[in-house]
This record gives sequence, structure tokens and C-alpha cells, in this order.
Amino acid sequence: MEFEEKVQDTKQVFDGHLIQVEVQDVVTPKGQLAKREIVRHQPSIGLLMINDDDQIILEKQWRAPIAAVSIEIPAGKLDDRDNGDSLDAAVREMNEETRLRADHIEKITGAYSSIGFCDEYMTIYMATGLHPVDDPLPQDADEQIKRFSVSQDEALQMIKDGRINDMKTVLAIFYWASLKKD
Repeated sequence: MEFEEKVQDTKQVFDGHLIQVEVQDVVTPKGQLAKREIVRHQPSIGLLMINDDDQIILEKQWRAPIAAVSIEIPAGKLDDRDNGDSLDAAVREMNEETRLRADHIEKITGAYSSIGFCDEYMTIYMATGLHPVDDPLPQDADEQIKRFSVSQDEALQMIKDGRINDMKTVLAIFYWASLKKD
């Protein structure tokens, strides 16, 4: 069975600071005409940061799309400073958002964040051996972030009771919890 759709036309309908939106006219494998709305987004990273007290570093910040404060792992998008390298972006974002650096950082996984409409690919890293940075990078002027840390049990409870409802953060915490089962 063939799955690939044939794009007949693409029209960019929005070009913003963070995203671009395009509409595609496609022909499905069954020969039907359809429209696809696609959000284009830079690749991004997320950081599962575990401190020496075996606590996860989390952040609170306002998120306009949900009009609420969200609790998340540190994260950000790749930009020109990273030369297309997600590890460089992870180190930079760790510095900018948490003012910490890691003795050890390793890739956990990479995946599309919401494949039904968006092409954002996020790589998740685990960082341990955390220390204050020597040279803090400027923080994004439009971000208001409050950093805090909690135990694994607290983080899992926060997922269970709905205080953590960000998918990358849920994934990172579940991965962290899976390590304890070994």
C-alpha cells in the first residue's frame, strides 16, 4: 500500500518570528484532493536536568497558547548560534535559562513534537553533574522564567494531578522514572 501524498501546490500564508504556516493542495493515494495546513518550526531541544540531590530542574513560565503558567523542563529552539547542532543548542539553552552547565550530557531521544500539523523535531538530552556557569549568556528578553527543582516522586505526582501537562516534560520525567526500574 502506498501512503505518500502528491503535493500539487504550496502556499505560505504566514511568516512569523517563531513559525511559518503553509497550506498544501495534495492528491491522496486514493486520488482524492485534500488540503494540508502545516506549521514549520525550527528544530528544538529539551533538557532533563538532574541535580546532585537527584531532583529534576523545572521551570515555570507563561504560555500564551494556553493562557496559563506551564511547568516544563528547560527547552528552546536551535538558532544561528548553534550551526545546526542540537547539542550546542542544549548547552546554550541550559546556560541561558538555568545558569547551569553539565559535566555530563547525553542524548535520550529525538521525535516530532506534534506530527499531525507541525514539523518541529525535538531532541531531548539528559544533563547531570550540574554547576553554575562561569559566563552567563543573556536571557531572552521576552521570557519570564522561574526555576525550581523537585524529587522524582513529586514530579510524577505533578503529572498525575495535572500540574505538569507539557508533553516533552511528561516524556522526560517518565524516562527518568524508567531508569530507576533497572
